Amino acid sequence: MKQETLSVAAVAFILALLVTIQLRVVNQPPAEIMPATRAHELTVELQRLEEAAASLRQEAKDLQQKLLTATQGYAQAEAALKTEIEKNKIQAGLVPMEGPGVEVIVSDKPAEGPPEMKRYLFTVRDEDILRIVNELWGAGAEAIAINGQRLVSMSEIRVAGTFINVNLNRITPPYVITAIGDPDVLQGTLEMEGGVAETLRKWGINFVVEKKERVEVPAYEGPMAFRYAKPIKEGAEE
Repeated sequence: MKQETLSVAAVAFILALLVTIQLRVVNQPPAEIMPATRAHELTVELQRLEEAAASLRQEAKDLQQKLLTATQGYAQAEAALKTEIEKNKIQAGLVPMEGPGVEVIVSDKPAEGPPEMKRYLFTVRDEDILRIVNELWGAGAEAIAINGQRLVSMSEIRVAGTFINVNLNRITPPYVITAIGDPDVLQGTLEMEGGVAETLRKWGINFVVEKKERVEVPAYEGPMAFRYAKPIKEGAEE
């Protein structure tokens, strides 16, 4: 009986020892599993950061390209705007011009007879100058000046007493009309049979037209303010 009790006690001791060992093994942190899990987490985090960095680098590259494109677009727009402004200034007569053309010299011709006849028949009048200018415009003249006064859409040629005013400036004979265009066409238009040159010469006025390889026409320097005219805005109700 005593021997059986010892056997049972031994078995119980062994079982208790095994249970204790098992509990220690279960409760002990897995030394080898934890580092492997952490390494995996760090690898995943590193990959995510690398992907984020690559995305940021690409975004920075795209922004740099957009900035370069915008800068080039701004430079092109600025150049186009300057070209358009210069074009408008040329069309408005605000830029001095040069080129082939003609030089017309018109002057009063001394004549004998009563002063009244000399005044009305042998004196260059504003309508004579205007007719010459209109003939030149019609022949394709691109720029015209009279005694250094550039003609534009707002110019006037009118008599003021015994003088002729151009752009509100008094001019005196000889009247030198400079026009840029095809010299042959300009001269041919003025010198055609029954044209302005023939008519004025019949009236006793000196009229000389010369073709030039190069003439200069100055810029318009008069006022260009609009007091009443306003541009019409698109889509505006009338």
